[in-house]
Amino acid sequence: MKRTLHFLAIAACSSAILTSASEKKDSPVPLPRAHAHNDYEHKRPLLDALDHGFCSVEADIYLVEGQLLVAHDRDKVSPERTIQKLYLDPLLQRAQQNGGRIYRGGPTVTLLVDIKSDAEATYRVLREVLSQYAGMLCAFSPRSMKTNAVLVVVSGNRPRKMMETEGLRYAALDGRLEDLSGEASNHFIPLISDNWTHHFRWRGLGPFPDEERRKLRDIVAKAHAQGRTLRLWATPDRAAAWKELLAAGVDFINTDDLPGLRAFLLKNDQHAAP
Repeated sequence: MKRTLHFLAIAACSSAILTSASEKKDSPVPLPRAHAHNDYEHKRPLLDALDHGFCSVEADIYLVEGQLLVAHDRDKVSPERTIQKLYLDPLLQRAQQNGGRIYRGGPTVTLLVDIKSDAEATYRVLREVLSQYAGMLCAFSPRSMKTNAVLVVVSGNRPRKMMETEGLRYAALDGRLEDLSGEASNHFIPLISDNWTHHFRWRGLGPFPDEERRKLRDIVAKAHAQGRTLRLWATPDRAAAWKELLAAGVDFINTDDLPGLRAFLLKNDQHAAP
């Protein structure tokens, strides 16, 4: 009997080890720099990005009859594609399954919410929705930030004045390059985003001009000195540009090519090493 119990214990332990190893093998490597641009246009919104290890995703929302619907254009909204169903609910499920993180033991994941409808009316509803997921969200006061599984950043039509008056927020504001010369705290504006084509001529073909390379690195250095992260959209979506962005220290590399950027970062980004 003792021998049987001993055998069963060894078998159970071996099974647990194999299961753990299998889970680790099957789990994607988190890619802190990978940002899924217009993520909702992929076949499986959010899920495709998470399967590729992305740590930042972007969702455009419209306020329609009291619901926050995810779509790029107003005429493409669908009542079943709410921000809760496509993003917040599956993120909460992942956090509950992975010990309070989206990737077990991984970094905070950013949900960039791009408001396409009226800024203040949409944010009022978004604020109420986010409060229902407070347990997994980073929380902000005027002078501090409490980290958590998911960081929500409001972009697009941004209700800046409205958000500035809040004593407790479950979202931060997406800044622009001019905010690097402003006085807002990095708790209010932790992320700086801007349009690559408004500041750089290079489109990813031929060598990156030295002057523009220095400009990019100066922008990164200034953002980091203020405790902020940086994302540039409309960047050339190819390896030549990814290489320059990575070398300059840009925090989030914007892409529509999930497998392409994943393969690039796994090969080139030391922070993405298994």
